[in-house]
Amino acid sequence: MTTFPANAVRSHYSSPLGRIVLCANDQALLGLWFDGQKHQPDPLGWALVAEHPVLDQARTQLDQYFAGRRQQFTLPLDLSSGTPFQQQVWRGLLQIAAGHTLSYGALSQSIGKAAAVRAVGSAVGRNPLSIVVPCHRVLGSDGSLTGYAGGLERKIALLQLEHAL
Repeated sequence: MTTFPANAVRSHYSSPLGRIVLCANDQALLGLWFDGQKHQPDPLGWALVAEHPVLDQARTQLDQYFAGRRQQFTLPLDLSSGTPFQQQVWRGLLQIAAGHTLSYGALSQSIGKAAAVRAVGSAVGRNPLSIVVPCHRVLGSDGSLTGYAGGLERKIALLQLEHAL
């Protein structure tokens, strides 16, 4: 079960691919989910704020990303909602550069867990920071566009935006 701090706040971002829920604390971005995506926690317990330094920065960088002017996010991130293993996988995702993809097996190897491909896949699917922690850049071993918690059509659109397809 994913937990977030009591001081978490939220706002929304209207992306070209649908509404996004953003979540942060005073120091870092905690979550970014397409509205209704798999494994999204219920955001109603978080205060809805119009302005917040971390969320404002996230919206600005998302604007730049969707306009094709940003390939890498420079936001402060808090991955502590995951288990130590999930956090290791999510840090591995951060190493996949824009315009590139990696298979689940290669990601498993890159984090030193070659035999844990299924567990790595599960952790990728539970990534709380879609787009910013680029789980959309992970493909099947044969290059197939396997699942994406935000929806396969969004995965395709993100990879096209990054010129990876």
